[in-house]
Amino acid sequence: MPATTKRRVPNTVEGSIRASISIPEKQYSILDKIATENKVSLAWVVRDAIDGYLKSKLPVLPQSAIAKDAPKENLN
Repeated sequence: MPATTKRRVPNTVEGSIRASISIPEKQYSILDKIATENKVSLAWVVRDAIDGYLKSKLPVLPQSAIAKDAPKENLN
């Protein structure tokens, strides 16, 4: 009989879920440079990238389902 694994429930803070991911060092360096140049956090850059990806893949997703936490004018 296969063992069942209990799925870990992510920590949530104010409607957000904290996730730990691994990315290639080169991608991390590029994201960090973008954050520094635009005076935003690395987390914001990653969330913005995810937002763009979701919008391109799920055009029927309501705008209210994709939250923003920093003004768009920070990215030039």
